[in-house]
Amino acid sequence: MAKQQNNDVTQNIRLDKWLWAARFCKTRAIAREMVQSGKVHYNGQRAKPSKNVELGAMIKVPSGWDIREIRVLGLSDKRVGAAIAQTLYEETQESVSKREENQAARKLNAFHSPKPAHRPDKKQRRQIIKFKQQ
Repeated sequence: MAKQQNNDVTQNIRLDKWLWAARFCKTRAIAREMVQSGKVHYNGQRAKPSKNVELGAMIKVPSGWDIREIRVLGLSDKRVGAAIAQTLYEETQESVSKREENQAARKLNAFHSPKPAHRPDKKQRRQIIKFKQQ
């Protein structure tokens, strides 16, 4: 007989396994490493990879340049398609707005200093040295 997935509250699912199943990490090893290094916070605190995930829990997960704050809506220990995996969690409105602000700032290149068009020539280098010595 085939095993059926049981999505009730009594199901014990490790945090690293849930992050992998919800498609926040490509592999369980990467998920485990993220949790162990303290990048993932479970209900506002650092957690171990073996922490059991509960419905309604708040998890902070790094995602590229940003940090996502999500609420657990479903439990799964198997990696499923992206559309189904997105039903396992809900991102908070504050997190979405913060990510959009950061994205707009990155587009305006606010996080990075602009690169000069070319290297300064000899006269400009002298001016820079003179300016720094004042």
